[in-house]
Amino acid sequence: MSRIGRKPIVIPAGVEVTVNGHEITVKGPKGTLNSNIHPLLSVAVENGEVVVTRPNDEKTARSLHGLTRTLINNMVEGVTHGFKKELEVQGVGYRVAKQGKNLVMNLGYSHQVIVPETDGITIDVPDPNKIVINGIDKQKVGQFAAEVREKRPPEPYKGKGIRYVGEVIIRKEGKAGKGSK
Repeated sequence: MSRIGRKPIVIPAGVEVTVNGHEITVKGPKGTLNSNIHPLLSVAVENGEVVVTRPNDEKTARSLHGLTRTLINNMVEGVTHGFKKELEVQGVGYRVAKQGKNLVMNLGYSHQVIVPETDGITIDVPDPNKIVINGIDKQKVGQFAAEVREKRPPEPYKGKGIRYVGEVIIRKEGKAGKGSK
C-alpha cells in the first residue's frame, strides 16, 4: 500500500476543506483552491483530517493514491503558507526591475523582456539580480518560474543567465581548454 497515500492530511486551524463528489475545495487565510480528483479514488474529511482511500490494488488506483494525497496536501500547504521560488540573474549588464505589475528584464538582448504578473502569482524584486515568485498554487508558481527562467537559461561556458537559487550549472571548458597537437 502507498506509504504516502495512507498518511492522513491534518487540517490546520483556519483551513476549511469541503468535498463535493469528486471536487475538493480548500479555503484558508491566503485564498481558495479548487481541484477535481480522479473518480476511482474517494476523499473523506474525518476528525479534522483528510483521508484518501482507493477501492482496490489495481495499478492505476495504486499510482493515483499517493499522487492525489500529495496534491491535496499541497493545496492545504498553499492556502496556509504559500509557495515561493527564487531566481537569480547572473551576467554583466543583466538586471531585473519591477514596474507596476510587470517584471522588466535586461538580459543582453537588443530589447527589454517584459513579463506581466498572472492571477495568483506575485513577483518581488529585492535586488537587481534576484527574483522572488510567490503564490498559493504550487504548480502555477513552478510553471511561472520556469517560464521566466526560459527567457535566458544559464549557458554552460560562462554561467550567464537566469537560474534557480542553489541550482548548479555544470561548466564546460572553452576552446582554449583543449590541448593543441
